[in-house]
Amino acid sequence: MKKILLPTDFSDNAWNAITYALQLYKNVKCNFILLNTYTPVVYQVEFMQSSEPQFQLMETVKETSKKRLQDLVEKIEAEFPNPNHQFTTISSFNTLTGEISELYEGNVMDLIIMGTKGASGVKEVLFGSNTMHVLNSAKCPVIAIPSDFDFEKPHELLFPSDYEIDFKDQHLQPLLDIANLYNIRVNIMHVHYGEALTKRQETNRQKLEAKFKGIAHLFHNIKNKNIPEAITEFQIKTRINLLVMINNKHSFFENLFFKSNIKHIGFHLNVPFMVIPSQL
Repeated sequence: MKKILLPTDFSDNAWNAITYALQLYKNVKCNFILLNTYTPVVYQVEFMQSSEPQFQLMETVKETSKKRLQDLVEKIEAEFPNPNHQFTTISSFNTLTGEISELYEGNVMDLIIMGTKGASGVKEVLFGSNTMHVLNSAKCPVIAIPSDFDFEKPHELLFPSDYEIDFKDQHLQPLLDIANLYNIRVNIMHVHYGEALTKRQETNRQKLEAKFKGIAHLFHNIKNKNIPEAITEFQIKTRINLLVMINNKHSFFENLFFKSNIKHIGFHLNVPFMVIPSQL
């Protein structure tokens, strides 16, 4: 049974990501773990010193979180009844990334699906800070769903790569699972500035070709463009509706997302985005 973590702050954006997950895996047996993390609005060391008013406040916040999670399960079961799906709820006094790390160590989930912004999302910000931290630190694949993306079956998948990764089965399995589930085409895109592939890159490219055998796929070489521009143009021309990248430290992924000002990069992501950690 697939174990999918669905973080929620009870925003419309989080609900949109949840409904995407429910429909994406409509025909797959899944345990969906609904997670809400909370910390006091004003969080100081003094807060942890036991006093009756502070304790009562914490209990109120905790009970509110648990109640809203239960209400959410009831809403899901009413709107998306599905015998393939079961639900677990977790309410935790923790940071989102801290809780995700602990849950991963406990083998609670094998995939995370979440919205791209929090309850206070600002339109010009590509990802909310929580989503950015999760994308960069999670040790399992994450799918980030844009807040205005209505579910549609994946049909064209874009997989940019610099061919610097020694591709293993675990890197590609999350991608292959969805490709097989929906019989979609995988577009492997290499962006470069005129240099020929190194021997290492060519070896890795050939590995990719072997691993995609049996799945519809195309290789694309795009010269003299920056990666955000190439991705944006490609997803418009080809009607891509799922972008997948491997978060390989010291690769173009890191340069694109974590050494640039991601919030104003001009990279208008309007499709679901799966990030697979290189260290799986």
